[in-house]
Amino acid sequence: MRSTVPFNFLFFLCLLTLPACQTASATIDISLKSTSTPFTPVSSSVTLTPTPLLSNGSTPDPTTQSTPDTMRFSLPTPGAQPVTAWRPPLYPVPRAASPFDHFYFTRPIAVDQKNWSSPDYRYGGIFFKPGAVHTGIDIPAELGTPVLAAGPGEVVWASWGLYSSDPTNKNDPYGLAVVIQHDFGYNDQTLFTVYAHLDQVNVVPGQWLQTGDQLGELGQTGFTTGPHLHFEVRLGADTYFNTRNPELWLVQPQGWGVLAARITDSYGYVLTDLDVTLLSEETKMEWTSRTYPALGVSGDEYYQENLVMSDLPSGYYTISFQYLQKTHEIKVQILDGQVTYFAFRGLNGFGSTPPPTEKIFFFFTPTP
Repeated sequence: MRSTVPFNFLFFLCLLTLPACQTASATIDISLKSTSTPFTPVSSSVTLTPTPLLSNGSTPDPTTQSTPDTMRFSLPTPGAQPVTAWRPPLYPVPRAASPFDHFYFTRPIAVDQKNWSSPDYRYGGIFFKPGAVHTGIDIPAELGTPVLAAGPGEVVWASWGLYSSDPTNKNDPYGLAVVIQHDFGYNDQTLFTVYAHLDQVNVVPGQWLQTGDQLGELGQTGFTTGPHLHFEVRLGADTYFNTRNPELWLVQPQGWGVLAARITDSYGYVLTDLDVTLLSEETKMEWTSRTYPALGVSGDEYYQENLVMSDLPSGYYTISFQYLQKTHEIKVQILDGQVTYFAFRGLNGFGSTPPPTEKIFFFFTPTP
């Protein structure tokens, strides 16, 4: 059931936290909480080479839901793109090199287009003003680019007004949007994907889609100043309270992987809005990102991460960031088609073991 927060409050909140609305013409075609458990440090002068948390070939699977403490998000205009013009083909889905990985979704933009997240508009980024937190990723592309279903499922929303739950509200920040409730879940929870800022919608609620079916065309409707697709993954309920980082759910190009990290102070409290640099030892290419803000987004139940970078060619990298007026560095290996994880706990240094969780049973969950 969709949230029933009063519309007047939501619209007022949107005006406070989102940039000026620029609405393009559009049609509808078919009318953290820290743990106090022991931490095993690793000297920052030592190369850390993470390996799969469990051996390859294990059956996929999942986690339980955590609920963010606040309702804040923004849907901004994407920034500059990497220079990369070619990427390997994607792995088939679903893919999970360990029981804790969940690359269940293919890309919502075809492989002959730029179909990766803008590096400046990742999950958890804060844009324009404090408190405006991004609850998805932005994939920039040309107006009219086909937008594809990232997985099979039923269309449960295909109109304006997703944020306000009012299909007549053409001032809604999501613009024209589609939501799919997928026919599989994660840890016995339903999965949803959101496709926002569309220029045209080609589906209706109740319609069944297969992976790769076109659901609309990319646009710039809603609160945005440029054409891009805003893509979200929601776990457990179809609300902005239930988002997860899509970079941990979208399948990777073959030979590429994902970095996830939990970066905290010496007492285990997460370090927010911390700039982190990743430098390839082979190509000297550099990536930058920032740790999650204090509120508004949710980490994975297993990794409990506050930093993710995806679409990284496998190989060795040096990670660096500033903490207590000192540069901290560690070398990691990005592994092919899976998540590489590291942890930092202030004066305790680096480690590679995710924080313990309560007993969790991981399984891929078919749902009706």
